[in-house]
Amino acid sequence: MNKYLGLDLGSKTLGISISTSGIIASNLETYRFTEDNYDEAVNYLKDLIEKNKITHVVLGLPRHMNHDLGIRGEITISFKEKLESVSNVKVILWDERLSTKEALDTLIKGSVRRDKQKKLKDELAATIILQNYLNSINK
Repeated sequence: MNKYLGLDLGSKTLGISISTSGIIASNLETYRFTEDNYDEAVNYLKDLIEKNKITHVVLGLPRHMNHDLGIRGEITISFKEKLESVSNVKVILWDERLSTKEALDTLIKGSVRRDKQKKLKDELAATIILQNYLNSINK
């Protein structure tokens, strides 16, 4: 059975979600790393992937609203390549436009305190990214 991780990559944080069913995504955690030290994040993920027997990783690909790939998109592609070089998982790039905004809107509607919003937004964005991917393959 396939097991999935969803990722929302930032410059200092990595939102992580998981799906063991291939149907429903759930928040897992927000991993904090030294700013722009993506090797640190890749090493953390390598262990997490092995421990949870993950078969697929869905990595949010940031694009501008006009579909252009900016510097964050290029960093994400490089991160994908690093992750694939140290693990035996398939890494799928998934359009993540507006996922963080959707996550914040959800937290605000849920009356989550502002200090909690900052802690939860990345992992919730990862959950949205993964859930959107799962919805697309389970149609």
